[in-house]
Amino acid sequence: MNIYLLLAGIIAALTCVGHFSYGRKHFLMPMQQADFDPIAKSVMHCVFHYISVFLLLSTLILLACAFEVLSQMHSFGMLVFIALNFGLFAIWQLYIGVTGELEQPFKHLFQWVFFIVISVFTLLGALLR
Repeated sequence: MNIYLLLAGIIAALTCVGHFSYGRKHFLMPMQQADFDPIAKSVMHCVFHYISVFLLLSTLILLACAFEVLSQMHSFGMLVFIALNFGLFAIWQLYIGVTGELEQPFKHLFQWVFFIVISVFTLLGALLR
């Protein structure tokens, strides 16, 4: 068992729960009720679900790799891909928080903390196998 990948998988699972509960309530629902272009609204609705699929698949892969269901040869590339995605999500969210116009951006854009932890644990799990 790979403890780093297990920790990454658990945090990713918690991130999924937060996405489907907090994200749905505080982002998706208000956005659907907002008054702006219906095409942009539909695209953002799709983006929410694209992220949902990525989070679920990443969680499943991280947990499968943690329990060594997938071989190292087959999983290394996927793990690096997942780590890079989460790392880039974190960097991009920090950038938007720093350069954006939100008051208290790190109160509202807090997901980067989870993303960077998942990224670091995934890289450690992939490299220290």
